[in-house]
Amino acid sequence: MTRIAAIAAALLLAAAPAAGWAQEHDHGSHGQAAHGQAAHGHAHADFESGRFHVRVDSPASPQNSTVLGDVILIPGLSSSPEVWDALTDRLKDRYRVHRLHVQGFAGAPAEDNASGPVAAPVAEDLARYIREQNLNKPAVIGHSMGGTIGLMLAARHPDSVGKLMVVDMVPFMGAMFGGPGATAQSVTPVADQIHAGMMSAPEEAYRQQAEASVTGMIATESRRAGPLRDTATSDRATSTNAFRELVVTDLTAELANITAPVEVLYVKFNDPRMTAEITDGIYRAAYARLPGAQLKRIDDSAHFIMLDQPERFEAEVEAFLR
Repeated sequence: MTRIAAIAAALLLAAAPAAGWAQEHDHGSHGQAAHGQAAHGHAHADFESGRFHVRVDSPASPQNSTVLGDVILIPGLSSSPEVWDALTDRLKDRYRVHRLHVQGFAGAPAEDNASGPVAAPVAEDLARYIREQNLNKPAVIGHSMGGTIGLMLAARHPDSVGKLMVVDMVPFMGAMFGGPGATAQSVTPVADQIHAGMMSAPEEAYRQQAEASVTGMIATESRRAGPLRDTATSDRATSTNAFRELVVTDLTAELANITAPVEVLYVKFNDPRMTAEITDGIYRAAYARLPGAQLKRIDDSAHFIMLDQPERFEAEVEAFLR
């Protein structure tokens, strides 16, 4: 894999826990009706989809609480809802927090994500989830691939989103592979080559590369065990297909369709030749067609800002929600 492809891979592969990572994941039926808070502190939304299921956390005594609104949290590639644990704990006494668990990632059966694209169908089902759950302009926060899904949702269903936060993702990752002037079509052969290599690699080699990528995305060593477990328990075909889809997806032209306020948090690329100033320029250019977007670089952090800079991240989310 080339250096620039490795950078892109590091941005796209995602799996990380917040503090207090559960020892066992709950991968129950995604269609299970929410029936009160279970011992693990969340319920499943009553929603049928082969693309994802949803954990819902809300005030323990809603009759005595003022619910300020709904917040949807979308994790990244090969990641589980636990990446949002700390943020959920901070918000759930004031907001209804909806955490997606994408099928095929982190131990969840692949179901409809067993073949073909993942992000775009998830975005479509998320629009249906918002509609069927009667959510009124929820705030949406997506990390990495989750940011891509959030952008798709906001651009293709603008009335569904109240505000959007994208965490460390650009609208067209293919530019990282194809350079200036790259298009979805021009990077498709590269994406196909990477896809073929990921699918044909021996299992041990594939897992070792995935483990190395995750390790490089989390600067805080004590936070790596959960993501490594999530990556190891993700369906290989689902993750690989989703990776290819992200490389060939260019949302740049669709940014103009977004009407919700957008904030983008990002970090300096994990390469000594990619300075903070170069990273700033890349993000400004990437979001140039969305001039109202607020771009904020978070220093001293790797790809998982919520783990490496949790206090700063949570403060930014609180300000975003206000």
